[in-house]
Amino acid sequence: MITRIVSRACLVALIASLAACGKAPPPDGASSRSASSKPTTASTGSASAEEVAAEARGDLRCPAKIKTPARAAGAPVDDVVGVRPGMSHDEATNVVLCTNDLLIAQADRSRSFNINTYGQTVRQGFGARFAVPRVQRTSKQIMADLQRDAMARSSNAVRQDMKPGQAKWYVSTMGMPGEERVIAAAREEWFEQGSNPTMDSVEQALVKKYGTPTHSQKAGQDRQLTWAYDPLGRRITETSPLYNKCYGSADPDSGTNFSPDCGIVVAAYVRATRENPGLSHDLQVGVIDQAKGYESITSTEQALQQLDARRKAQELEAASKNAKAPEL
Repeated sequence: MITRIVSRACLVALIASLAACGKAPPPDGASSRSASSKPTTASTGSASAEEVAAEARGDLRCPAKIKTPARAAGAPVDDVVGVRPGMSHDEATNVVLCTNDLLIAQADRSRSFNINTYGQTVRQGFGARFAVPRVQRTSKQIMADLQRDAMARSSNAVRQDMKPGQAKWYVSTMGMPGEERVIAAAREEWFEQGSNPTMDSVEQALVKKYGTPTHSQKAGQDRQLTWAYDPLGRRITETSPLYNKCYGSADPDSGTNFSPDCGIVVAAYVRATRENPGLSHDLQVGVIDQAKGYESITSTEQALQQLDARRKAQELEAASKNAKAPEL
C-alpha cells in the first residue's frame, strides 16, 4: 500500500510505504495560475478578493477544454464537480478554477510523495482556495497578528480556514514531468447561511449521482457514504473480500492510501449544523483511483531512476572519451 499522510508537524515515519506530509495552503498565500495562463507581474498594495483572483488567474478561459477521453459507458461515476482521475494536471487545474471565479490554485510541495525524483520536477498536486482581499499592514499591525496567532496556537484554539459560501480543493497528480495526471481529488464546500440544504436532500443528491453506496453510516448527526469498486470497475459488495478494505478520503486536508487491490473509491461526508441537525453545514467529496494511482507512483519513480541511470552512463562515456588525464 502507498500512503500519503498529511500532518501538522510533518514528522511521521512510514515503513514499507511511500508517503507525503503537509498542510493546506494558507488562504492568503501566494497564488499560482493555471498552466494555460500567461504569467503576470505580481501587484502590490491593497486589493479586493476579486482583484486578487483576477491577477492570479491570468487569461484563464472557461469552460475548461478537456482532451482526456470521457469515462467509458457503464464505468463507475468517478468525478468531483468534473474533476476525475486520469485528467492531465493542466486540465484539472482549469476545471477547478472554472467552478468559481474567486478560486486560485497553488502548488503545495509539502504534500509531495516520498519518492526519489532524481532531481526532476514532478507536479504532485495542487490546492485551490477562495481569494481574500489583500490589505497593506503596518509593522505594528503585523506584530499584533503574529502575537494573536501565537496565542491561538498556545491555547489550541480552533481556527476555521473557510467561511460559508466558500469551497476548497486538493488534487493529487503523478507522472513524468509534463505528463502528470490526476490520481485523486477532494473538495469541501460550506453552504451559505440561510440556504443550507437538508441532510436528506444532500444524501439523495449523492446517491442520484454515484448510485447505491457500498457503505453508509451515521457519525452522530453527520453522515458518511462510500462507493467502492475493484480495479476492474466492479462494484464491491458485502460478500467481497475487499468490502472492508477499500476506502477513500473526502477531506481535502486528509491523507490518501493507494493499494493495487482497490479501484475507484468515492467518499462523501455530510456535516450537520449545530443549530439544526436536519440541515447540512458542509459537504466533502473525494475520489481516488487506488490501483492506477499506485501503478502511476511506482512506475514514475522507476522511469525517473532509469532516466537518471542513462544520464550517468552518458556522462561516463563522454568522460572516457574527452576527459583530460590527471597529472601524476
